[in-house]
Amino acid sequence: MAQFRLPANSRVKSGKTYPDVGQAKNIKKFLIYRFNPDLKENPTLDTYEVDMDSCGPMVLDALIKIKNEIDSTLAFRRSCREGICGSCAMNIDGVNTLACLKPVNEVKGSVKVYPLPHMPVVKDLVPDLTNFYAQYASIKPWLESKTPPPPDHERLQSKEDQEKIDKPSACIMCACCSTACPSYWWNSDRYLGPAALLQAYRWIVDSRDESTGERLDSLEDPFRLYRCHTILNCTQACPKDLNPAKAITEIKKLIAHRRH
Repeated sequence: MAQFRLPANSRVKSGKTYPDVGQAKNIKKFLIYRFNPDLKENPTLDTYEVDMDSCGPMVLDALIKIKNEIDSTLAFRRSCREGICGSCAMNIDGVNTLACLKPVNEVKGSVKVYPLPHMPVVKDLVPDLTNFYAQYASIKPWLESKTPPPPDHERLQSKEDQEKIDKPSACIMCACCSTACPSYWWNSDRYLGPAALLQAYRWIVDSRDESTGERLDSLEDPFRLYRCHTILNCTQACPKDLNPAKAITEIKKLIAHRRH
């Protein structure tokens, strides 16, 4: 597995250029990070000219058009095209976001597209998320209850209790927040990162869960939780307008209250 961990603004050698060969007037240039581990060569930044009059409005539309009509070797992830699955997370114009939600016309000049920063790169715009998902699994993202469910209905919550988990449950695990976090860049082997901690908070405050103490105990660690320095990059990067930084702060408060 290639272990390139280049930040989004790293200088990469210029690569191939694919100019538009038609008579199109509405041309947009896309500068796309390319890396193929099989070639054993350094990454390049290839240039593609796209006729936006025959293309959808989002960056993902342009990437699909490039792959279908210009260069079939381009690799990237995508699925729902509705901002729900998180598959097409990447760094566009210097910002971590979802390609399916990023309008091309919001980018002045050429559109620079990189994989999520400071992650191992599998190929082109595809980062290796193995560690990211392992950290997610480590917080036990499921309901843990010691009492049996009611025999005649599901486990009920009050409206107020449900609202506590409403926003954290909207996280799509796209990794935009974690890969925007400097603490995660340098300590991703031990620090869980904003995404996993947001999900941990979602289960800690779930009124139906009966393992709150155990969950807090597992997070009370100099690295797993407290490597967060409240930089707030995570909240700014979230394409779903969630607030991982606030969730992390709330976890710290809950642990502090237990001590007293």
